[in-house]
Amino acid sequence: MNLKSFLLCSALYCLSAGAQQSLPVSFPVENTAPDVLPPFPDVAHSQALETLTDPFLFSDGSARVKTFAQWQRRRGEIVQELQHYEIGVKPVVPRENISARLVGNRLSVSVWHFEDTLTLNATIRYPKVGSGPFPLIIAISRSTIPDSLMSTRPVAILEYQFQQVNSYTQFGGAAGRGNYPFDRLYPYYQQNGAYSEWAWGVSRFIDALQILGPEVTKIDTGRLGICGCSFAGKMALFAGALDERIALTIAQESGGGGVATWRYSYHINSQSEKPQVEAIDNTDYNWFLQQLKDNYGGDSVKFLPYDHHELVTAICPRAILVLGNTDYPWLSDPSAYVSVNAAQKVWQHFNIADRIGYCIEGGHPHCMFTQTQARHVAAYIDKFLLGKDNVDTNVHEAPADYANIPVDHWTQGWK
Repeated sequence: MNLKSFLLCSALYCLSAGAQQSLPVSFPVENTAPDVLPPFPDVAHSQALETLTDPFLFSDGSARVKTFAQWQRRRGEIVQELQHYEIGVKPVVPRENISARLVGNRLSVSVWHFEDTLTLNATIRYPKVGSGPFPLIIAISRSTIPDSLMSTRPVAILEYQFQQVNSYTQFGGAAGRGNYPFDRLYPYYQQNGAYSEWAWGVSRFIDALQILGPEVTKIDTGRLGICGCSFAGKMALFAGALDERIALTIAQESGGGGVATWRYSYHINSQSEKPQVEAIDNTDYNWFLQQLKDNYGGDSVKFLPYDHHELVTAICPRAILVLGNTDYPWLSDPSAYVSVNAAQKVWQHFNIADRIGYCIEGGHPHCMFTQTQARHVAAYIDKFLLGKDNVDTNVHEAPADYANIPVDHWTQGWK
């Protein structure tokens, strides 16, 4: 299938209401623009920008995105920038280097690279209602979506145990830096941040599902979702951004390095003597390239050629729901609020604004949903995984005082 064919949704799961709604909500390939290579200026050759970078502007500054085909190229630039500056390389794996099997509900995928092989395993929890092929949600470590919500829906869940790829803390523990499974398979990527590697593992399970096919797996790979909370919320966000086969990303309380922009989080911390939120200077550098802090820490964040509102836009035209929790200031929810409001301008440009939403509210423990948030999660699952067109996913909920945050200031200069 060529690029033109799947952009026209000839063999995809797409929404059908209206011309713009025919834009795909998932793709059959991991990356639709694998050959895009933007310029990578260093700090000395980058323009300082105190506000947010323009996601519509091509990296070389030559033009701004107008058409969806142009957006596919622009998205490819963003994905490359994220890997170059922030998380390291997510290796491409030829299909002939992958084997898969399903025994009962146990899915295994093996990847070989030169003389080494890495095998990943996951359990698929099939629904007790409906008949396959089923949509599937990839849950990082465990699903935080309430069982009461899932039990009535014909949606399977794959539990992704990320430790099979890399540890929560690469530099410590019994193995030590460079000795985790991904490092042994790709020893020349030992300086990677873990988020590129964890996203790599997610993509290999999707490969396995495609290789085996719905006749074997009872899974519809055109209707895949991913969810995670806290550091796993970051993981879900990066995985969703870097793999276009994922139709729905649920990023729950992802904090700094997730939906929140580096620039606004730095702005928050600069107003206080002590760091208030997670930012470039004080995140976990097991997860990110050390060069991110070395080159763009502190006031130098203004030279970063992109920011995390663009990480969010890398999901467009697919769907994303952002969930926050104001009871935990470290999560930098005001920064996430700026980020998602800036990012949604891309979906708005293509008249698909109902594919991006957010609900930021407190009054609940970390990584648990309020009733309101659970209702919105259900709506996004119903619409983007189960194909129910008559569901309202126009969700824009945040504390009343967030209206005083000058979002327009942070997107000034965008045309």
